[in-house]
Amino acid sequence: MQIQEHIEIAQSFLEAAEREFTEGDHLQASEKLWGAASHAVMAAAQQHGWPYGSHRAMKTAVHRLTEQYDDPLLPGGFVSAEKFHANFYHDFMEDFDLEGDRPLVNDFVHRVISLLPSNGAEPA
Repeated sequence: MQIQEHIEIAQSFLEAAEREFTEGDHLQASEKLWGAASHAVMAAAQQHGWPYGSHRAMKTAVHRLTEQYDDPLLPGGFVSAEKFHANFYHDFMEDFDLEGDRPLVNDFVHRVISLLPSNGAEPA
């Protein structure tokens, strides 16, 4: 999958998550937020030539992005995305958690995407 495809999927999942939250399907919305964050990280990792095929590799990529771009907000956004991923399976998040963490994941996805070339071109 190309970088631009990961970016487009991440953006599409953010939109789908909002629709699903509006419709009251917070479990599917939770997984879409995780998917959006994952695809954003995959795009960034692919751009840098880093591995991204496991959860650990994606977490490491977020750490590397945090250090490279000196952005202390990235780890918290990824942790919030991980919570939504777990929520899909365990339905443990309260309404205040859902409302409080949603903007953190949205911001995370947009921040990661903003670090990529605007066209999502592959590295030379």
